[in-house]
Formats: sequence, C-alpha cells, structure tokens
Amino acid sequence: MSLRELTAEKHHDAERTEFVKELLGGSITEERYATFLFNLHPIYHVLESFAMINGSMDGLDDLCRANSIYQDYLELWKDTKPPELCPTVDQYLKYIKDELAPNPDRLFAHIYVRHMGDLAGGQMIAKRVPGSGTMYKFENGEELKNKIRSKLNDTMGDEANVAFDFAISLMKDMNELKK
Repeated sequence: MSLRELTAEKHHDAERTEFVKELLGGSITEERYATFLFNLHPIYHVLESFAMINGSMDGLDDLCRANSIYQDYLELWKDTKPPELCPTVDQYLKYIKDELAPNPDRLFAHIYVRHMGDLAGGQMIAKRVPGSGTMYKFENGEELKNKIRSKLNDTMGDEANVAFDFAISLMKDMNELKK
C-alpha cells in the first residue's frame, strides 16, 4: 500500500475541517490568514532545520517554505502586536524536537505531509487567500514532487498520520480563535 493510501483517511479528515473550508471558501480575511501563517512559520522552520541537519532535505533546497511563510505573514499583518500562537504549535514543536529530530524517516514523513500538501492542494488555496501567496510558489513543482516521492517508504505511514493529526489539531485551534 502506498503512503498516499495509508494516509487517505486522515487527509480527508483534514480537508473536512471548518478552517480548511474557510481557506478554500475565498473569504478569509487578511488578519485571519496572517494568524494562520504566523502559526505555520515556527513549525516549518523547525521541521526544515532538522531535515537539513540530518540530510533529509539534500537536493530539496527549493522545497523550504519557512522564509516564504514569514514573508507572506509580514505582507498581511498590520498590527504591531503579533497574533496569538495556537496551543498545537508548542505541542508540535516539542514533538519534532523530542521525537523526530533523531529519526530522519519519521521527520521526513512530516515534510511529506506539509510540503506535498503545499505543492498540490496549496495551489488551490493560493488562489483563494489574500496576499501574494509566495508560500505556494515553487520553481519546479513536479520535479520537487518526484524528489519527495523518491525518498518515501511505506514504513512512514504511521508517522505521516501523526503529521495529519497535528495539522487537524492546528485547524481546530484556528477555528476556535475565530470565536
């Protein structure tokens, strides 16, 4: 069974969250989207940093998104005070540092979930969110997808599902911020 098949149920669960519906609905405000980007940035920064250290990102330099996410945030955020950081972010960062950093395959399962999503579904999101959406702009998207796929194995399924659980939790946190 492929990694995509092993994560299909969690992927569908993530797509069904209220916040994803808001993202795809085309009416998300600049402030709300900037808050989401603010919450994504530390996750991507830490994931990508550890993946670079352990060699998982070798040949995938164009895949790194942390800087683009931060630039998109700065473009949209107008307040002098930063937005609220969701509880899931701290939990996820602790998990990455404690559980994933020493294990390249498990870490790469999270790179797969986050970055493959940006390469694929992110293209739809980019058309519906405010700002320039540089986080979703890739020079060679198809080539990057193929390079990611070449580093995957089916033993990453459980960890990829954990990555989806964190993504779903962040979406739920974002939905709570709306209230």
